[in-house]
Amino acid sequence: MKILILGSGGREYSIARAIKNEAEEHELFFQPGNGATNNLGTNINITDYNELATFAKENEIELTIVGPEAPLVDGVVNLFKANGLTIFGPSKEAAQLEGSKVYMKNFLAKYNIPTAKYIESDSIEDLFHFTNTLSTPIVVKADGLCGGKGVIIAQSHDEAKKAISEMLSGKSFGDAGKKVIVEEFLDGYELSMFAVCDGKDYILLPAAQDHKRIGDGDTGPNTGGMGAYAPTPLVDEELYQKVRDRVIRPTLEGMQKEGAPFEGVLFIGIMVVNGEPITLEFNVRFGDPECEILMPLMTSPVSDMFYKAATNRLNEIKVEFSNQYAVGVVMASANYPYSVSTPAEIILDDVKHEEIEKYTHISFAGVEMQDEKLYATGGRVLVCIGLGDSIKQARDRAYLRCGQVHFVGKKLRTDIAYQAL
Repeated sequence: MKILILGSGGREYSIARAIKNEAEEHELFFQPGNGATNNLGTNINITDYNELATFAKENEIELTIVGPEAPLVDGVVNLFKANGLTIFGPSKEAAQLEGSKVYMKNFLAKYNIPTAKYIESDSIEDLFHFTNTLSTPIVVKADGLCGGKGVIIAQSHDEAKKAISEMLSGKSFGDAGKKVIVEEFLDGYELSMFAVCDGKDYILLPAAQDHKRIGDGDTGPNTGGMGAYAPTPLVDEELYQKVRDRVIRPTLEGMQKEGAPFEGVLFIGIMVVNGEPITLEFNVRFGDPECEILMPLMTSPVSDMFYKAATNRLNEIKVEFSNQYAVGVVMASANYPYSVSTPAEIILDDVKHEEIEKYTHISFAGVEMQDEKLYATGGRVLVCIGLGDSIKQARDRAYLRCGQVHFVGKKLRTDIAYQAL
């Protein structure tokens, strides 16, 4: 097939890499891609969605896969479908499950999907009043898209009220914070679950756990994610079934009733409290770096899963996974997540060790090619992935690969997967 992938991060690179490793040959295009995706296909620079749809038609693109959330919320799927193109991802209407946290929380309440107690409002008085009824810590969320940074976990009532005030005033997140959610803090352990959906049917992928904070031992500010592993041993079949019955099935049925059938990846942020799954959030695309560890665990063709989901035919296929574990360690630039870093040349050692060659790889994200040299230019630069028969073996291999990557100011956590180990 000819396949177009929208996005520029490690998530998109890892999807492309999995497709490239299939038995059948595919021709890949990226919009915009990054400095390393050119090794897997062709980068194109077309920012207007109408022009992009024209490109897809003229080049006989048979499948488009949307990586990040912004094009989905902007309605790229609606536009491509109106042009008779096959595209994987939710419609603009269905993407509101991520595009508006208020929409998402109200949807959960309407369809009796377990979630934390909350209030959503643009009234500072109502929000403050509800805040006073909660014990600390308290969760404060901006309504709109904030690049994964619109959630504050306040350790005191005063801190919560300051966060509310700064969101409502537009100081924190601009228009994304003009409506605010305050909710109770749930004490348990967090999971990332991903269901690939075609509007009616779905395939649940192995549960993952990621590490959001910048420093070892979960210290420092939240990031987009510093590493992840899958499958997590903290999930058994009983918990998977609870998520299927209480979250995924009612969500798909609810979205059909809302007139916005959900097609694409439903990311479910779960907090497990006393063995019960509580829904923290929905995203409408793969998490990053979770995607980088899930793709290499799939043994059936990835492109077929995306194509069948995009054409409402998931019931025709069986998606299969290896029995291995995958661990991904993010390498970030010097000033991440505080500020932009100076571009730094990336030096990759030649891999001479057979174990590293066979069981590890790199998914590139914030990189650019300049004069045939690769430079670290983004916050999260790349992910080193290790595979193994145990989480420890996969983790050890991932860190062996990390040792072969060099650039000025490189930053990484040394304790990825510590919860499982």
